[in-house]
Amino acid sequence: MVADWRCQTLAELSSHDLLQMLILRSRVFVVEQQCIYLDPDALDGLPETRHLSLWQDGTLLACLRLLPPGASYPEPSLGRVVVAPEARGQGWSRPLLQQALQAIAQYWPGWPVVISAQSYLLGLYQSLGFQVEGEPYLEDGIPHQQMRFVPPAEKELA
Repeated sequence: MVADWRCQTLAELSSHDLLQMLILRSRVFVVEQQCIYLDPDALDGLPETRHLSLWQDGTLLACLRLLPPGASYPEPSLGRVVVAPEARGQGWSRPLLQQALQAIAQYWPGWPVVISAQSYLLGLYQSLGFQVEGEPYLEDGIPHQQMRFVPPAEKELA
């Protein structure tokens, strides 16, 4: 069972893959977490937005979206981070976020990354180099914290 990572714009996604991602997001955010908000939203369709997904044997295990600078924050950001309930506990969150940081470095090199993290995941994000910014807040009734990842400075060539 090989992990199949995909990072695509809305225009590059197949209708099947897009539908599977939207179903997963709705299952977790709207039904499981009972967050009543419009998902998808206009940010999904921005020309520079990238949808990162993890597939195994044709099944969607996890996904998130990468937003360009100026979409949600002045910096690039990632959000709608979701692991399928049946794939939880298998260690996919860390590689998903690592793939996201690599993609951001590719598409928006040198930029820091700002996120709105669910507070129960602060330890995971901090272990990847994210730093807490500001005070905790509620978003859709769930405790959140703004965080920032600053990419390490590139080593000078000797």
